[in-house]
Amino acid sequence: MLKVFITDDSVLVRERLVGLLSELEAVELVGQAESASEAVEAIQRLGPDVVILDIRLPGSSGIEVLKIIKQNVPAPIVIMLTAFPYRQFYEKCQEAGAEYFFDKASEFHRIVEVLKQLQDGTTEVEVVNS
Repeated sequence: MLKVFITDDSVLVRERLVGLLSELEAVELVGQAESASEAVEAIQRLGPDVVILDIRLPGSSGIEVLKIIKQNVPAPIVIMLTAFPYRQFYEKCQEAGAEYFFDKASEFHRIVEVLKQLQDGTTEVEVVNS
């Protein structure tokens, strides 16, 4: 079972992600957060395998959350999801350890592809998109 945690300040985005995850077998949604502080606390407590993380969050940035959770052992695989797919954000996320970086407007479907690959045991994980 692949444990997934969602962090996004938009209720609509979280609901859409929950809908996508519900269609996948062997994926368990272990929690959700809408702010940086909620996310860090819950991720450290729940130990998900995968975190879907928005770049812009109340209280801090998703990049700061990324830096903190990548210190966990084991660290979760992180999929950054943003409405701001700018090169500088991509580079900061990559430097902080994100495995994936997707644009909310055009690449939402890629999240399902990644989760299916992870379910299948694909061990080669690389940052996608630029």
